[in-house]
Amino acid sequence: MTNPVHEKIQAEITENPVVLYMKGTPVFPQCGFSARVVQILSHMGVPFKGVNVLEDGEIREGIKSFTNWPTIPQLYVKGEFVGGCDIVMEMFQSGELATLLSENGVPHNKAA
Repeated sequence: MTNPVHEKIQAEITENPVVLYMKGTPVFPQCGFSARVVQILSHMGVPFKGVNVLEDGEIREGIKSFTNWPTIPQLYVKGEFVGGCDIVMEMFQSGELATLLSENGVPHNKAA
């Protein structure tokens, strides 16, 4: 049996190179962890689509079962789940995030 919410999420992460499932919007994040990931992506000049899980309860619950990851935010690059706030911060600080973006052909500021 297919899950329509999972199908919607799969379509979203397939159609957009970088997707951030977050609380709030990129312009107005509504939790500190979401805000931190937005700051990192913005600092790196990464174009991304923000999906506000607070506007859609089905997506909010569905994204957790989609990845088997209990927390928001969740970052996807080229359809692959990267991680939440702590993982994204660690990857940013180590340079791993820039490498991942480069390998996937995602534009970003090299000097970030």
